[in-house]
Amino acid sequence: MTTFALSDASRVLAGTVLLSIVGIEFGGWYLMRLARGQAPATPFQQRFARAGHAHAGVLVTLGLVCLVLADGAALTGALGWLARLGVPLAAALIPAGFFFSSMGRGEVVRPNRLIGLVWAGAVALAVGVVSIGVGLLVA
Repeated sequence: MTTFALSDASRVLAGTVLLSIVGIEFGGWYLMRLARGQAPATPFQQRFARAGHAHAGVLVTLGLVCLVLADGAALTGALGWLARLGVPLAAALIPAGFFFSSMGRGEVVRPNRLIGLVWAGAVALAVGVVSIGVGLLVA
């Protein structure tokens, strides 16, 4: 039987990612307020709130899995950091893009310039998963 321990980098990142789940819980509370009509929002803002919340949950989970996979592939150096940080960074950027680009009072019906955070998160996600995928294939 082989024992497995997380690297120090993955352990610290995993702890940080797990603590971010409290923020996702807050987002869930806000979605419940929207569903009950207790918070004003346009249909566009409601859709973006749901999208941001869903992406946060899925990407945090994927980020935790990717930390274990990066350690399993024994990724070190710059490639190791790209692999470990890409998905957790995407888990922050993509939901932030959905939330911040739909903020505002009145009839907000389309995203503002902060939608660029979604695209930055997509790049971070791609870099992270490609780094881990290549690392696993060559390990």
